[in-house]
Amino acid sequence: MNTLKSGALRALAVTDATRSEVLPDVPTIGEFVPGFEATTWLGLGAPKNTPPDIVQKLNSEINASLADPKMRARISELGAAVFAGSAGDFERHIAQETEKWGKVIRAANIKVE
Repeated sequence: MNTLKSGALRALAVTDATRSEVLPDVPTIGEFVPGFEATTWLGLGAPKNTPPDIVQKLNSEINASLADPKMRARISELGAAVFAGSAGDFERHIAQETEKWGKVIRAANIKVE
């Protein structure tokens, strides 16, 4: 972000479906190519057989951390956005991403080498 702020680089577009809070004047690629969206994301997972009460506790603590204004500000400074939610929300997100990128992989006939 510092190279953008200093003027050393100029952002042409962002790949998210919506404009960035950090770069509100930078258009999305979707504004020129309807339907385009390609983002990266990070999440925290636990082993499959982790007891539900432990998953809930972890989720609660992580969401509390992500709600902290200092944490949100730091994440924003890094050019990212916070999406807190439940373990089920994250599970649905992973399923949606798997479906979306699976279609791209099949359409492009991408194979493991």
